[in-house]
Amino acid sequence: REKSIAVYDAAVGLAVEKGIILADTKFEWGHDSDGKLMLVDEVLTPDSSRFWPAELTCKGEVPESFDKQFVRDWLASSDWDRMSTPPPLPPEIVDGTRQKYLDVCQRLTGSLPC
Repeated sequence: REKSIAVYDAAVGLAVEKGIILADTKFEWGHDSDGKLMLVDEVLTPDSSRFWPAELTCKGEVPESFDKQFVRDWLASSDWDRMSTPPPLPPEIVDGTRQKYLDVCQRLTGSLPC
């Protein structure tokens, strides 16, 4: 638990400097063959974290986010029954999600992925 809090606190500090609120995230931990604790899986990505633009965040409101909530919201508004395979995502949802991920990458790192 202490390791998760330390990583989270460090990430929050970096994000705040870039005008981003790291609302929450998940970390997955494991042990290597020597029993050493290791942070595994994806870490601090828009798939595992909720990033909010600080300038659009108001107390008591959930702001537009730079993460997969965009897809979740579209699915919630669709006719999908949640028991069957999800419907294909329309191009505008795919493109919008991609843009959100690129926006948060640019804001946090100062550059875009290759």
